[in-house]
Amino acid sequence: MKKINIAIDGHSSCGKSTIAKQLSNHLSYIYIDTGAMYRAICLYALRNNIISDGIIDEELLFDKLDDVSVSFEYDRENNQCQTFLDGQNVESEIRGLWVSENVSKISKIKAVRQKMISIQREIGRNKGVVMDGRDIGSVVFPNAELKLFVTASVEERARRRSLELKDVSFEDVIKNLKDRDEDDSTRIENPLIVSENAIVIDNTNMTKEEQFEKVLEAYENAILN
Repeated sequence: MKKINIAIDGHSSCGKSTIAKQLSNHLSYIYIDTGAMYRAICLYALRNNIISDGIIDEELLFDKLDDVSVSFEYDRENNQCQTFLDGQNVESEIRGLWVSENVSKISKIKAVRQKMISIQREIGRNKGVVMDGRDIGSVVFPNAELKLFVTASVEERARRRSLELKDVSFEDVIKNLKDRDEDDSTRIENPLIVSENAIVIDNTNMTKEEQFEKVLEAYENAILN
């Protein structure tokens, strides 16, 4: 069976990664969490005082960017993709609120996006890739054979996120998600949009099983076309 590239975009904490992991496992495709790439760069900037009081020293970050290494290893035992920053596993750290509050600022920077997009396109050159993020269908793989745009109500997304961040209030999580939505949708460089030919999936009231059934149907239709 021919291999295709699958682009999954959508809002923060809407389940993009869950769908991407399910698909990659089912199809034996490569899975890339592009959001983790930006989170890793953000963590690097925070650790090295390139972000101070919410302000980014873009010139310093640009100077350091080529020296930063972001890579992935697939943990088959736990069915997870682990993110490495300069050889260190940072998967847990990049999911914290410290990074979440600053990552949109990092992802707005043109030089950062250009570097990440270049890496992502190279990964997908030979097809057989499931990639999720904010601009995969619109910018990274505009000709992807299957594009999905995943969303859910902000309240439902906050409920899911709160289960992961047990020491953060529900109100803080909602505020963070609303801020992320605003930043992602209004940034000048590659904003979050529903790309041409994307299939929109609102999973607010869907089970994971119902969602995956809908996604598989979309994949099967894409293969036939």
